[in-house]
Amino acid sequence: MATKLIPLADKLVIKPVVQEEVLASGIVIPDTAKEKPQQGEIVAAGPGRLDDEGKRIAMDVKVGDRILYAKYSGQEIKIDQTEYIVLSEKDVLCKVQIQHEVKIGDDVTFKVSKDPSKKKQPRK
Repeated sequence: MATKLIPLADKLVIKPVVQEEVLASGIVIPDTAKEKPQQGEIVAAGPGRLDDEGKRIAMDVKVGDRILYAKYSGQEIKIDQTEYIVLSEKDVLCKVQIQHEVKIGDDVTFKVSKDPSKKKQPRK
Protein backbone atom coordinates (compact mmCIF):
# COMPACT_ATOMS: atom_id res chain seq x y z
CA MET A 1 0.00 0.00 0.00
CA ALA A 2 1.41 3.39 -1.02
CA THR A 3 1.26 6.27 1.42
CA LYS A 4 0.33 9.75 0.20
CA LEU A 5 1.31 12.81 2.24
CA ILE A 6 -1.06 15.77 2.09
CA PRO A 7 0.42 18.81 3.87
CA LEU A 8 -1.80 21.39 5.56
CA ALA A 9 -1.65 25.20 5.43
CA ASP A 10 1.87 26.43 4.52
CA LYS A 11 3.61 23.11 5.07
CA LEU A 12 5.84 21.44 2.44
CA VAL A 13 7.05 17.87 2.06
CA ILE A 14 10.49 17.76 0.50
CA LYS A 15 12.78 14.97 -0.55
CA PRO A 16 16.35 15.94 0.36
CA VAL A 17 18.79 15.96 -2.55
CA VAL A 18 21.96 14.23 -1.43
CA GLN A 19 24.91 14.97 -3.66
CA GLU A 20 27.91 12.67 -3.61
CA GLU A 21 30.93 14.59 -2.40
CA VAL A 22 34.25 13.86 -4.03
CA LEU A 23 37.36 15.78 -3.11
CA ALA A 24 39.76 17.06 -5.77
CA SER A 25 42.04 14.15 -4.93
CA GLY A 26 39.26 11.69 -5.82
CA ILE A 27 38.41 10.68 -2.24
CA VAL A 28 34.68 10.08 -1.74
CA ILE A 29 33.26 11.47 1.53
CA PRO A 30 31.02 8.84 3.20
CA ASP A 31 27.46 9.71 4.27
CA THR A 32 28.38 9.54 7.95
CA ALA A 33 30.94 12.35 7.57
CA LYS A 34 28.73 14.68 5.54
CA GLU A 35 26.65 17.55 6.81
CA LYS A 36 22.88 17.45 6.49
CA PRO A 37 21.73 18.40 3.00
CA GLN A 38 20.06 21.79 2.74
CA GLN A 39 18.66 21.28 -0.72
CA GLY A 40 15.59 19.33 -1.69
CA GLU A 41 12.77 18.90 -4.16
CA ILE A 42 9.20 19.67 -3.14
CA VAL A 43 7.03 16.54 -3.51
CA ALA A 44 3.87 17.89 -1.84
CA ALA A 45 2.65 21.36 -0.85
CA GLY A 46 -0.23 22.62 1.26
CA PRO A 47 -2.71 25.21 -0.03
CA GLY A 48 -1.06 28.12 1.83
CA ARG A 49 -1.67 29.83 5.15
CA LEU A 50 -4.65 31.97 6.13
CA ASP A 51 -4.25 35.65 6.94
CA ASP A 52 -6.04 37.43 9.81
CA GLU A 53 -9.19 37.91 7.69
CA GLY A 54 -9.34 34.23 6.70
CA LYS A 55 -8.10 34.74 3.14
CA ARG A 56 -5.76 32.10 1.73
CA ILE A 57 -2.25 33.36 0.91
CA ALA A 58 -0.81 31.42 -2.02
CA MET A 59 2.67 29.97 -1.59
CA ASP A 60 5.69 31.16 -3.56
CA VAL A 61 6.84 27.58 -4.22
CA LYS A 62 5.16 24.57 -5.81
CA VAL A 63 5.60 20.83 -6.31
CA GLY A 64 8.69 20.12 -8.39
CA ASP A 65 10.63 23.21 -7.27
CA ARG A 66 14.16 22.62 -6.00
CA ILE A 67 14.83 24.70 -2.90
CA LEU A 68 17.42 25.55 -0.27
CA TYR A 69 16.08 25.38 3.27
CA ALA A 70 17.32 26.35 6.73
CA LYS A 71 19.81 23.82 8.11
CA TYR A 72 18.02 22.54 11.22
CA SER A 73 14.41 23.13 10.20
CA GLY A 74 11.50 20.79 9.71
CA GLN A 75 10.60 17.33 10.87
CA GLU A 76 12.38 14.34 9.35
CA ILE A 77 10.15 11.37 8.53
CA LYS A 78 10.66 8.06 6.74
CA ILE A 79 7.85 6.51 4.70
CA ASP A 80 8.20 3.41 2.51
CA GLN A 81 12.00 3.46 2.99
CA THR A 82 12.23 7.04 1.65
CA GLU A 83 13.31 9.98 3.79
CA TYR A 84 11.33 13.23 3.68
CA ILE A 85 11.33 16.50 5.58
CA VAL A 86 8.14 18.38 6.45
CA LEU A 87 8.75 22.10 6.92
CA SER A 88 6.99 25.45 6.76
CA GLU A 89 7.28 27.76 3.78
CA LYS A 90 9.03 30.29 6.04
CA ASP A 91 11.96 27.85 6.35
CA VAL A 92 12.59 28.02 2.58
CA LEU A 93 15.56 30.27 1.87
CA CYS A 94 15.37 30.32 -1.94
CA LYS A 95 14.58 28.40 -5.12
CA VAL A 96 17.47 26.77 -6.96
CA GLN A 97 17.92 27.46 -10.65
CA ILE A 98 20.61 25.49 -12.45
CA GLN A 99 22.72 27.43 -14.95
CA HIS A 100 25.04 25.93 -17.54
CA GLU A 101 27.49 27.67 -19.82
CA VAL A 102 27.73 26.35 -23.38
CA LYS A 103 30.68 27.43 -25.55
CA ILE A 104 30.45 27.27 -29.33
CA GLY A 105 33.76 28.23 -30.84
CA ASP A 106 35.95 31.00 -29.47
CA ASP A 107 33.49 33.88 -29.81
CA VAL A 108 30.09 32.48 -28.84
CA THR A 109 29.04 31.54 -25.30
CA PHE A 110 25.49 30.80 -24.20
CA LYS A 111 24.26 30.80 -20.63
CA VAL A 112 21.40 28.38 -20.27
CA SER A 113 19.23 28.52 -17.15
CA LYS A 114 17.29 25.45 -16.22
CA ASP A 115 14.46 25.69 -13.72
CA PRO A 116 14.12 22.15 -12.30
CA SER A 117 10.42 22.76 -11.62
CA LYS A 118 9.65 23.22 -15.32
CA LYS A 119 9.25 19.94 -17.13
CA LYS A 120 10.39 19.64 -20.73
CA GLN A 121 7.47 19.70 -23.14
CA PRO A 122 7.44 16.95 -25.78
CA ARG A 123 7.91 18.07 -29.37
CA LYS A 124 4.96 17.72 -31.72
